[in-house]
Amino acid sequence: MPPAQAVEPYIGLMSGTSTDGVDGVLADLAGGAIRTLASASLALPADLRRELLALNTPGPDELARAARAANALADCYAGVVHALLAQAGLPAGRIRAIGAHGQTVRHAPESGYTLQINAPARLAERTRIAVVADFRSRDVAAGGQGAPLVPAFHAACFGCGAGRAVLNLGGIANLTVLEDPVRGFDTGPANMLMDAWIRRHQGRPYDDQGAWAAQGRPHEGLLAALRAEPWFDAPPPKSTGRDLFSLAWLDDRLAALPSRERPGPADVQATLLRLSVDTILDAVRRHAPAVREILACGGGVRNPVFMAALEQALPCRLATTETCGVPAQDVEALAFAWLAQAHLQGRPACLPAVTGARHPTIAGCLYPA
Repeated sequence: MPPAQAVEPYIGLMSGTSTDGVDGVLADLAGGAIRTLASASLALPADLRRELLALNTPGPDELARAARAANALADCYAGVVHALLAQAGLPAGRIRAIGAHGQTVRHAPESGYTLQINAPARLAERTRIAVVADFRSRDVAAGGQGAPLVPAFHAACFGCGAGRAVLNLGGIANLTVLEDPVRGFDTGPANMLMDAWIRRHQGRPYDDQGAWAAQGRPHEGLLAALRAEPWFDAPPPKSTGRDLFSLAWLDDRLAALPSRERPGPADVQATLLRLSVDTILDAVRRHAPAVREILACGGGVRNPVFMAALEQALPCRLATTETCGVPAQDVEALAFAWLAQAHLQGRPACLPAVTGARHPTIAGCLYPA
């Protein structure tokens, strides 16, 4: 669709738990349609990426550091917005709103809070576009997990009631079961632990093409220790993040193995990949046994070793969202454009069947242009 015909343009921005960069889309959401007009990505500066990761654990001067990181992140977001506007040939005044999630650094709904680093007022000032942000807090206030946020969008984009599920392979894996009512929940780590492990041992942000994991072999003792984590057996609704699945969590389980049985680094990487596959498979078997097709999206889709292992393990067809015309890397950013529209229209988008909240809630807070 030519940009000039866009009736209701929104921008969605996403920087996920992998902290590798910002993905953005500019979409026309007029009349319930979901049409991508432009997409852009920007790698996070190395120093900002390090700071965002460091802020996931307690440290000195956290409040000031978090505020500075939020400003730097908003500037990255603004860069992506300007790239999208240039690509689509649209002025800022045509955009209804930006949906900007921010960077999660604490997620503890059981304690009544979740925290995303963001500076939406700065983003609105830099772009002269209204910004919707803070999408999780109201659901948490209503007793919910505040996550996952995207199942309502998945249902709008990919349909409902067709034996289909959507699997997001970001830092954390989450599964949306497109039934009535729509259900969704986190299954555990997808790329997050693998990314952290290769960063520690090789200084690289991720395991390109899964090549390092392919050099190792899963270690059954470590795999059993990792899978013994009680969170995996908890029923939905549930969500998780770095608060639980950190390198410290992995290190504790490695240290508990007899020294002569501890695997080498490549074998640990292979074990972490196997953990992601096995816990996704467990979630499908337990909570979505009738699903006949899974559409995968997120950064993990670009890891052929991961995708091949999933395809071999799952009892149903595995495809990507690209088979439905939606690039796998754009899905989450599109979701936040859609969530921004839902906020402006007063439509609840946090679903109690997903989050466990007492009632549906309208996600987000508005920062006018």
